[in-house]
Amino acid sequence: MSRRACVFLAVVVALAGCVRTPPAERAGAVRPTRVEAPLVGGLIDRAIDGGTRGAVSRAASDLQPCAAELTAARVRFSPVPDRVDTETCGLTNAGVLGADLGTVARMAPGDVTMTCETALALSVWRRQSLEPAAREILGSDVVQIDHFGVYACRPVNNGRGSTRPSAHGRAAALDFAGVRLRDGRRITVAADWSGDDAEARFLRRIRDDACRIFGTTLSPDYNAVHHDHLHLEAGRPGLCS
Repeated sequence: MSRRACVFLAVVVALAGCVRTPPAERAGAVRPTRVEAPLVGGLIDRAIDGGTRGAVSRAASDLQPCAAELTAARVRFSPVPDRVDTETCGLTNAGVLGADLGTVARMAPGDVTMTCETALALSVWRRQSLEPAAREILGSDVVQIDHFGVYACRPVNNGRGSTRPSAHGRAAALDFAGVRLRDGRRITVAADWSGDDAEARFLRRIRDDACRIFGTTLSPDYNAVHHDHLHLEAGRPGLCS
């Protein structure tokens, strides 16, 4: 072997001794466990319990964390500027609730303006009560949630015997009318509330669950004004009937 070849071989051997095998690649070495970053939010995918209403209120105390909860659950919510329409009506910490991309059912009408707290409570209710109750009791998925609207500058009970401002004047309540199922059935509060059949049991189940999420929940059991809808009002505890 020539002198030049010997020198080259010596350099290769020396360099090889300087290359260290990473600890994780050595035989028998245990690779470190990758720690995933915790998910933001999670309230909408949490089962309803005695603390749900309080958790919704705390998360909705400011628009930013409230919107973050919705975004984390793949619920579209687009904040809108605060505004004052009258002395008792206007929007604060509100936005347009769009599609819930984590579920199949869509709101009708869609793209509804409401407070973020209302949007958060509604999203918990539909995922943890309305949709699973339909599958359990009615044997079909909900594909559409029908409602009579949210924002309306008017007194409670549409002014029948009262001048007290309604939560609708703050976009803090939704009037739920019923659902449409994948199998073609339509369940409505107006037609199906009374009785003990599956449709009535479904409506009463979701009313009872709503009482643990919303501040005020009113049904046909409350008065004749609510014969065709559930009044779902976010905020501090009030009535459940």
